[in-house]
Amino acid sequence: MAADSRRQAWSSTTACLIYMALATIILHLLVGNRYGFHSDELATLDDSRHLAWGYPAYPPVTPFFGRLSLILFGTSLAGFRFFASLVHAITIVLAGLMARDLGGGQRAQLLAGGLSAPFAIGGGALMQYVSFDYFAWVLAAFSIVRLIRSADPRWWLAVGASIGFGALSKYTIGFFVLAIVGGFLLTDMRRYLKSKWLWMGVALSIAIFLPNLLWQAQHHFVSLDFLRHIHARDVREGRTDSFLRDQLINSFLPAVLAGLYYLFSREGKPFRMVGWMFVITFFLFVIARGRTYYMYPAYPMVWAAGAVWMERWLAELQPQQRATHIWRIARTIVVAGVLITIVFFLPIAPVNSRWFEMASAIQETYRSEIGWPELAQETARIRDSLAPGERARLGILTGSSGAAGAINLFGPHYGLPRAVSGMNSLWQHGYGDPPPQTLIVMGLKWELADNSFSGCRVAGHIWNRYGFQTDDMRWNADIYVCGPPREGWPEFWKHFRYFG
Repeated sequence: MAADSRRQAWSSTTACLIYMALATIILHLLVGNRYGFHSDELATLDDSRHLAWGYPAYPPVTPFFGRLSLILFGTSLAGFRFFASLVHAITIVLAGLMARDLGGGQRAQLLAGGLSAPFAIGGGALMQYVSFDYFAWVLAAFSIVRLIRSADPRWWLAVGASIGFGALSKYTIGFFVLAIVGGFLLTDMRRYLKSKWLWMGVALSIAIFLPNLLWQAQHHFVSLDFLRHIHARDVREGRTDSFLRDQLINSFLPAVLAGLYYLFSREGKPFRMVGWMFVITFFLFVIARGRTYYMYPAYPMVWAAGAVWMERWLAELQPQQRATHIWRIARTIVVAGVLITIVFFLPIAPVNSRWFEMASAIQETYRSEIGWPELAQETARIRDSLAPGERARLGILTGSSGAAGAINLFGPHYGLPRAVSGMNSLWQHGYGDPPPQTLIVMGLKWELADNSFSGCRVAGHIWNRYGFQTDDMRWNADIYVCGPPREGWPEFWKHFRYFG
């Protein structure tokens, strides 16, 4: 009897969802060490060595998990990305469980998990704050579905914890909070207004977020300056123009429409709040001109609803042979989505191959994953070419936090000093004491470097062993050797802060 129970547990639907999730983690571990660190990962890794309750570019959760990965795995690339892949994998299970709580059987649960798999594979490929943000949204949605299904008000604590964690991951969860409030007010969920558990959940979310809020107050709410700058850049460069188009392409649209139909139908009325959460989030991002990926965390809850609707519709479809064919088509679409994601969004294509060029054209992250060890090597070569007097008080100044992170990661092998930069968190660390008198400068245009520092000359160039044109090479491949700032370090540093 016990053996039968164990066999049933190992072959249950939930177990199958866990197997799917584990498969994505294993996949990331197998291929996650290809190419190299992304520039944003290098910046995060550097912040992970300076833990705080906040940073200009993001709240503290991502650097915290970066620090944990450094403790557990050292500077292993696949290890650094482990927690990002883990939280994405968990969302596969949560999507399937949401389908179960929405009234779905085995097919609906597995379909919901399968629809989430491409996002888990693509999103978990890099260690970035979007991974933990995605997880927080899905966990909050799961907790709300569970609350509605069970009618147990204690689930408000899970909702509050999820929102608090999300607020420590990425501030765009504020849009989702507005959508949750809207869905709450537009449905009979208003009955919980007098529940102590609702207000305890609100208090818990605030308590979790409070340390970051205090950090922001102590640092003059610097993240607002960062967000304003980044949003203005995104709008100016057209990065928000494709929002609507990309939602149509990337969202498994039939499943989304089926999910919304179910949630706003008579059959799905108990869960109508979830439908409003999606709709309000969507229109808030349209109005605010959000980036394409801002909307992605809202999809698993409607995929789950769409899977439930499809399962029920096909159960009534006659003849059943036609329903079987449709299920096979659905499975094929999901598998195709997974394979396309693996082919184009995981670092497996040989560099400079036609495959690699196609993948780079679809998503540009690969342009920022190549050439960082060579940058440290070239910097060391330039350092070694300097006269002993110039090397005595040498500094390395970079135009980007990614380049600074690369020098700080790979530079110790060559005995290089830590890099300084005015970008994001690095500006707070200053320029060193005593201030450097000779600088190796990279990532700045010649005009800016020559106007800012004395005696600049071109001393080298950014390169990589593949001959691949990275972002840094496209923007400015020259590396300079310069003297100290013309106006002195304190005055120069005062105006050198910028965001990116």
